[in-house]
Amino acid sequence: MPSSWLALLRRRRLSLMFMACLLVLLPFGCAKLEQTERELVFRIESGTARWFSGLPAGVESVQLQSPDLLADESLHAWWWPAARKDAPTLLYLHGSRWNLTGQLFRIEQLHAMGFSVLAVDYRGFGESRGALPSERSVYQDALIAWQHLVRLQPQANKRFIYGHSLGGAVAVNLAHELASEEEAAQAAGLIVESSFTNLGDVAAAVTNTSLPVRWLLSQEFDSLGKIAEVGIPVLIAHGRDDRYVPSRFSEALFDAANEPKQLLLIDGANHNNSLRMAGNSYRQALQALGLELN
Repeated sequence: MPSSWLALLRRRRLSLMFMACLLVLLPFGCAKLEQTERELVFRIESGTARWFSGLPAGVESVQLQSPDLLADESLHAWWWPAARKDAPTLLYLHGSRWNLTGQLFRIEQLHAMGFSVLAVDYRGFGESRGALPSERSVYQDALIAWQHLVRLQPQANKRFIYGHSLGGAVAVNLAHELASEEEAAQAAGLIVESSFTNLGDVAAAVTNTSLPVRWLLSQEFDSLGKIAEVGIPVLIAHGRDDRYVPSRFSEALFDAANEPKQLLLIDGANHNNSLRMAGNSYRQALQALGLELN
């Protein structure tokens, strides 16, 4: 056999060996990449937020029950009923990094508007036990919390879904799931604050790159593809001075949503203080949607 043929055969063998190794190692590499991605997306801070000084009077700490939770998993929530028995009830879905102890200032503002508030920590956050969250698991946690809220508030026209930042994508997905399962609306309204169109868009904005980073993402959080089908009034709020998530994403969500809808862009507000900076505008925007809190 000519030496050139032997060299070609060796190269082919090496190529086949390389491909075989790649096929064996690829699942492990992909699994590691997905784990790293989820760590970066959720950025969980353990323990209590440094500005948390304790729960206000009237807040109950509850454990939510569900057959979807494993033996070593738990779902912890706060329930803060309003003074009025017939008050509207809101499910609070937080974003990445901070657990409920880092969310209390915003929960207090929503409660002061007249809402009874059920706020939940996803598995892996705060006192909720579980593995590193994923897009799928936080969607499931939101649905479990919603089922608990329905028991607390049997009137669909007094149920609201609220999500901040990444929680906005969770809120949109929950509203989308409820719309696809039921003919009648299961909630009175959806409030999305300081959120984004999808994870690929916000990842490109945060990293300030034109590279197709979405190709590397396994988590989608595609609010833009779902919001037109939620089937309930939508309020989208965003601070114009948000340095983390540009307000143009909320404008894109608003354009994609169906009527009735309201867009509230707050001058001088950043990623975290839109609710406070908006003042009475939040209530006025809800009233413009025909949603009364009194």
